[in-house]
Amino acid sequence: MADFILLATADWDHPLWTNKQHTAMSLAALGHRVLYVESLGLRPPRKGAADLARIFKRLRRVLRPPRRIDQGIWVWSPLVMPGASNPLAQFLNRLLVNRGLGLMSRCIGLQDPILWTYNPLTLEVISSTSFSKLVYHCVDRIQAQPEMPGNRIERAERQLCCAASVVFTTSPELQRSLKPLNRNTYFFGNVADFDHFARAWQSSRPCPTELALLPSPRLIFIGAIDAYKLDLPGLTQLVRRRPDWRLVLIGPIGEADPSTDIEELRACPNVQWLGHRSYTTLPDFLAHADVALLPLQLNSYTRNMFPMKFFEYLASGLPVVATSIPSLERFRDSVLLVPPGAQHLESAIGLALQGKGPDRSERLALARQHTYYQRTQEMLLVLNQLGILDSSGLNQQSPGDDELES
Repeated sequence: MADFILLATADWDHPLWTNKQHTAMSLAALGHRVLYVESLGLRPPRKGAADLARIFKRLRRVLRPPRRIDQGIWVWSPLVMPGASNPLAQFLNRLLVNRGLGLMSRCIGLQDPILWTYNPLTLEVISSTSFSKLVYHCVDRIQAQPEMPGNRIERAERQLCCAASVVFTTSPELQRSLKPLNRNTYFFGNVADFDHFARAWQSSRPCPTELALLPSPRLIFIGAIDAYKLDLPGLTQLVRRRPDWRLVLIGPIGEADPSTDIEELRACPNVQWLGHRSYTTLPDFLAHADVALLPLQLNSYTRNMFPMKFFEYLASGLPVVATSIPSLERFRDSVLLVPPGAQHLESAIGLALQGKGPDRSERLALARQHTYYQRTQEMLLVLNQLGILDSSGLNQQSPGDDELES
């Protein structure tokens, strides 16, 4: 089995788990050892309590050895200057990260680890010659997010793609844009922990107190609430048009986009914002909702994204109404895809509430085919075919060549 250093863009205990944590878990489940390196900070810290708290938490952890999270998974918090752009700060970051990685690898006993990175600025802190095998897992067009150093990320990502052994992308648009830089660029869309979210329908789930107080129908959105990607004006118009519907929002507000303002939306009496909820309790909320929503804008970011919640919603058994973006077009038979705007959302939600959308058995069958464990097996098969991973690092039940998308 192989060893991996997974360079993340999120801390391990971030309340919204994404590809980074799930990929680490599935690699470990397949018998590999993983050193999960927490965020190096793509942007400079903002003024305010949130970033200050992150800085203090990082300072408390940096002098500790890697903490063991689970069988085969260790987490390390490197000391870095977030968002470093001047030469001296970048030099110090390279020194701290490279020395730290060497020390932590020896501490765990990693042997010739494969670097699996989500950070487009990787080569600013790690030399391309430090690892003989480098995987770039591109899950978003990060440079299109607010407050990110877009031009710098664009340049660095191009260099990273050229240096990488293989590039994995989570949307077809990302694959199209990066494949000219690296012929070994493969599309693997976002997936879900099917067993976890299927609890919404597999057994009787307690109704959370906040939902029990709300009449049906209940429309639910779970995820980061940011103005740069969500169609907040459309949602506001929707709930005003349909005061008999209840909109439930679960997730942080403005974490990636501090300009996000949902006061106008929250002022509507049929809107309930519940803030953060733990990953373990999400099936309870989904079990007592009627329709799951993915109301997105159409812009450079969303055209290159694959929503994390898509297959989680499907696994919960709920009908899904989503804005039509390129990554979801292939699943049109299993969800209700609409253009942006309140009127389109209203029509599709009405159909879903009447049971006129895709059949639930079809939605569940689709979700069962898209899990982290299966996707990681398929990715490792690509690594094997490219000579990056030998056959001893493969699960014996890996899929056949015809299941790969390249």
